[in-house]
Amino acid sequence: MPILYYVTHPQVRIDAAIPVPEWGLSDIGRARAVAMLDQPWVGSIRRIVSSGERKAIETGEILARHLGLAVEVRERMHENDRSATGFLPPPEFEAVADQFFASPHKSIRGWERASDAQQRIVSEVEAVLDEGGTGDMAFVGHGGVGTLLLLSLSGQKISREADQPAGGGNYFAYDIGARRVIHGWRPIDRLEQV
Repeated sequence: MPILYYVTHPQVRIDAAIPVPEWGLSDIGRARAVAMLDQPWVGSIRRIVSSGERKAIETGEILARHLGLAVEVRERMHENDRSATGFLPPPEFEAVADQFFASPHKSIRGWERASDAQQRIVSEVEAVLDEGGTGDMAFVGHGGVGTLLLLSLSGQKISREADQPAGGGNYFAYDIGARRVIHGWRPIDRLEQV
């Protein structure tokens, strides 16, 4: 059965003067995305769907060039909307993110509610799956909404306990036909023992 791989962009070039959706991959992030191409699961991918944010598109393009595929952009796959606060220094960001996951039906400091972000990412993924197609798919996006998607697919309530490891550049696998999570977050650039 086809597998859905949800891939989060790796490290980005942080610039407080640029809106977060326009941040691109850092040199480390780009190197990690290239290292992903050596993973055994990559070769089975037949469709790549990306968020419209620059860092996700850049990650998807690295994968697409390697596989000879196009990147389909779905604007509604964006990260949870945090434009009310813009860039936050890492310690403050982590504290607000904790609140975001802990109170999913509240807007924390003007951020999109976690429950709304989850509904949006789930509906976008379902829309792509409803279009059909054969073969494995890679959805390239972001850690926050990726975690919300993983929680929904595994039937768990919203919580930060399932959040990807810090730094980004992780993926999970989901069996579309069996409707079950194969595995949770793993680094995109570390070969797994089979």
